[in-house]
This record gives sequence, structure tokens and C-alpha cells, in this order.
Amino acid sequence: MQAYIVGADTLGNIPQLLAEYGIHIGHHVTGRNPSHQRTPSGIKGMDLVILFTDFLGHNVMRNYRDAAQKQNVRFVACRRSTCALAQSLDRLGASRCATCPRATAH
Repeated sequence: MQAYIVGADTLGNIPQLLAEYGIHIGHHVTGRNPSHQRTPSGIKGMDLVILFTDFLGHNVMRNYRDAAQKQNVRFVACRRSTCALAQSLDRLGASRCATCPRATAH
């Protein structure tokens, strides 16, 4: 599964958490560049859009959410923390890999 991530300058432990769910980062934009804020691009071909709300304005989030809906791509919006992202992915119905060491830990 490929994810398009919007928000955050650095991702820290996010890639490792996504890997536990079988999700690979297809593209990441910080949301700071004005061109990224107005015209979401690159969502086509992605399976999931992840919006980190503590780094984005309301209009930017709306643009990406609307673009994801038009392309029939699922999206989650959460704070940039592994706990918040894991909770959002769990609510989405994603499941962790059974062989991952942190699969049973929350």
C-alpha cells in the first residue's frame, strides 16, 4: 500500500510504524511550499493520504481531503505522533503485520 503524506518537516518514527501496517511512503510534502498548499498533486495512484493536522492549515487540509475524495483515495487526519497515527489507522481498518515485534504493543 502506498501513502501520500502531507505535513511535518521530518517524519521521525512514522516510516517504521507505517511499515508495520504494510504501508510504504509514496510521497511526502511538508505543506509549507505554497504550490503544495493550493494544488495537491501526486495523489493519483496512492492508496492512502495521511494529513498531519498540527502542521497544516484548514484550507490545505480541505484541498487534500477533497482531492483524495475525488480520486476515491482513503485519507486519515491526525496529529504527527506514532500513537495518533496508529489509532487513526486502526479506525480505518488497517491491521499490523502479525510477525512485527510491535504488533501487539500499543
